[in-house]
Amino acid sequence: MFDVVTFGEAMIRLVPPHFQRLEQTASFDVQIGGGELNVAAGLRRLGLKSTWVSRLPKNALGRLLDNRARQAGVDTSHVLWSDEGRQGLYFVEFGAAPRASAVLYDRERSAISLIQPGEVAWKDLFTGARWFHVSGITPALSDSAAAVTREALQAARRAGVTVSYDLNYRGKLWSPAKAQAVQEPLMEYVDVLITTEEDTGVVFKIKAEGKPDAAGFTRVAADSYREVARRLVERFHFQGVAITLRENPLVWRNTWTAIAYAEGKFYDDVKYDVEIVDRIGAGDSFSAGFIYGLLVKKSYGDAVRYGNAFSALKHTNPGDFNWSTLEEVENLLRGASLRVAR
Repeated sequence: MFDVVTFGEAMIRLVPPHFQRLEQTASFDVQIGGGELNVAAGLRRLGLKSTWVSRLPKNALGRLLDNRARQAGVDTSHVLWSDEGRQGLYFVEFGAAPRASAVLYDRERSAISLIQPGEVAWKDLFTGARWFHVSGITPALSDSAAAVTREALQAARRAGVTVSYDLNYRGKLWSPAKAQAVQEPLMEYVDVLITTEEDTGVVFKIKAEGKPDAAGFTRVAADSYREVARRLVERFHFQGVAITLRENPLVWRNTWTAIAYAEGKFYDDVKYDVEIVDRIGAGDSFSAGFIYGLLVKKSYGDAVRYGNAFSALKHTNPGDFNWSTLEEVENLLRGASLRVAR
């Protein structure tokens, strides 16, 4: 019996050391990551029981990924092992201003993209579960993955399991038009939408309006994002919407915060200045902390605070997974010092 069930792809991540470009490196740092697995790992770090559902190739690379997931405390007993398909990879080139970081995917015909409806026993899986989380990356993998995503969402609704959905648009996987056509019908099964300041504009054409400042940069007021959240709830009848807000004046120095709209109220939190070690997976850490806040603290205000703090801490450790602890999150919420802990 699990607190949270997640469903989606995870990949092996390969990163050249010391800011090298892919074409010049002689070695790679090996990590694993994928949106829904990152969320499951984060929730485990916060003390909840999580299981991750996916489909892996029956070979050494699939086993490598499974081993790393279990090392993070995530249950993988519902992973499907396949003789067809391959293990997806992705490569990260870390940049530095003025060169942005970049991602190169190598995931075509991954085992999870070949998944078919009826392969996962969703009814049994959701028995006793409290929450289900999936993202917009999963239905982007293939038409069959989109069909299984819908199957899972419908089963969660029938089981009375709360559903969160991270919109998580990836332009390298599908077009805005395809993303909208596939995902809009799924929203009727979603209780809580988690998104960014950009993705709702791309997918649902609900945009925050900004004005150019004296330097010519477009600045968007916080009230505009509140309006986006309110319009999302009105249009899709979500219980709540959370929007993460990032400003990135430099590649390795950002600000991070979030807002939520639920129960007819807006919920805000502090803005964190983050010195970045690795920003990949920060949005997934927000999702994990947000889900924790709703499941354990039962408050949208606490959900924003825990999600925001857990995500801010994620920026400080390498890899997709967040290795921060609940104690560290709560220390940050109390205003932890930056002095060396001795």
